[in-house]
Amino acid sequence: MLAVAPLVAANFILDNYAETQARAEMKAIGSRYVARAEKAIENAVTTLQKLHRNGVTTCAAQDRARFRAVIGEAPFIQKIGLVDATGIRMCIVPDQPIDGEAILPPLREDAPLVGIGMLKAGFEGTRVALVSWRLENGVRLFAELPPAAISIDPGPDYLRAYRHVELRLSSDVVWLTSGEAESTQRLGSDMPMVEISSSKQYPLQAIVTAPRSASGTLVRDLKVITAIASAGFALLFVMGGVWISWRPDNEAEDEFVQAIRNGEFIPYYQPVMDIETGKLRGCEVLMRWQRPDGSVISPGQFMTFAETSGHIFEMTRQVMRKTRAEMADLYHENPELKLSVNLFAGHFEDRQIVEDIVQVYGDSRIAYQQIVLEVTERQPLGNMDLARKIIAELQALGVRVALDDVGTGHGGLAYLQRLGIDIIKIDKMFIDYLGTDDNSTTIVDTLVELADNLGMGIIAEGVETMEQIERLRALGVSAAQGYIFAPPLPAKLFIDLAKALAAKPDATFGEDSIKLVG
Repeated sequence: MLAVAPLVAANFILDNYAETQARAEMKAIGSRYVARAEKAIENAVTTLQKLHRNGVTTCAAQDRARFRAVIGEAPFIQKIGLVDATGIRMCIVPDQPIDGEAILPPLREDAPLVGIGMLKAGFEGTRVALVSWRLENGVRLFAELPPAAISIDPGPDYLRAYRHVELRLSSDVVWLTSGEAESTQRLGSDMPMVEISSSKQYPLQAIVTAPRSASGTLVRDLKVITAIASAGFALLFVMGGVWISWRPDNEAEDEFVQAIRNGEFIPYYQPVMDIETGKLRGCEVLMRWQRPDGSVISPGQFMTFAETSGHIFEMTRQVMRKTRAEMADLYHENPELKLSVNLFAGHFEDRQIVEDIVQVYGDSRIAYQQIVLEVTERQPLGNMDLARKIIAELQALGVRVALDDVGTGHGGLAYLQRLGIDIIKIDKMFIDYLGTDDNSTTIVDTLVELADNLGMGIIAEGVETMEQIERLRALGVSAAQGYIFAPPLPAKLFIDLAKALAAKPDATFGEDSIKLVG
């Protein structure tokens, strides 16, 4: 991902740059069409005004001759003529048959001096613009402006083949189109770019449309160069990563085995608190890898390999032995404290875990009744019947069994029904959204009621705010663990914390208790 990131970032920047440039070009295209149309209309108005001022306002032969001369001088006008008050042609130059149909609306008394409209008869989807000039006797001079007079081909080459332009008189009458409407879809764009330019003098509007992908041609060469550079970087990055991280499997295996032999896997203890009284209920034992240089590695970096390679069994035994050595005095003096040890699905495939518990804690100062074994729901148990027998044998010793990560894994209610679980641990995923998500609150409430009906204990994991504590108490949860109390601690710090809490008088649990834990 780090190797590909420059390519993704560069393409994002180039695409945005290309689209910005394309939109600016499209805006300029629209503006040029509008400016051309404005110039054509102004030319027609000026010409008609001049004819009026010079008295060229009849269909007489002399006036028609003057019309022809004016057309030769005006670059935008193709025809000039007169219409009566009903809008029917009286004459037209160049001469053509008069069909008697109105080309302009009837003249109103309040009609403006200048009128702009469209001739209905058109060709290839375009129309001829009509600019009229009102005379004193109700007659109007008019000039026809063909679409060819304003047809231009502006814009850079990379847009020209794909852009579509509509020049509109008002919002619904098309004067001219340029480019095929289907061209905006040629490159498969679902979201075309649209830019609109409007005239400040006349009801003119140019709408320019082009597919977003058309802008990509502007930076195509830069993308190729970027891709080549990123590929080179990626190759170097991967080769460097392989060179740094590659080791034969047996070498990695040897290092892990050596770490087990050296006793580098140690227990950390996260307090479990009574959120009603502020008393310490015990702790959950979490495994850490303490390297010879003093650095501590979290389980996320080694636990998968430990489980798949089978080393987890000896690592668990080592950690349990260390808990016996480190916690013996504290737990002997405080028989109400519980020590929770995490197991994984493989521990329930044979009776070895029962023998391990007996061998480690059988003659220690930590009683069986103080031991809680946590089985996670995230990993499926291969043989539920065998797991139930092993759990029953452990419970016969006095050991209690907790179901961790409830509601997030494979077992669900089947584990609670068939395994004879003593304690439910509510996963942090549900605690995080207490008070902000009704579903999470409902789930926690349901788990509390279920535990109460089945005679099980319940513990909330991942508690981080005082608001969560208040809501848990309101729902009937009395035990919790999380960073609001303390992170996983090495043995000495946990023992110091336990002694400090034991010396604190009983009181209602609140922020003062949290400060003491911290």
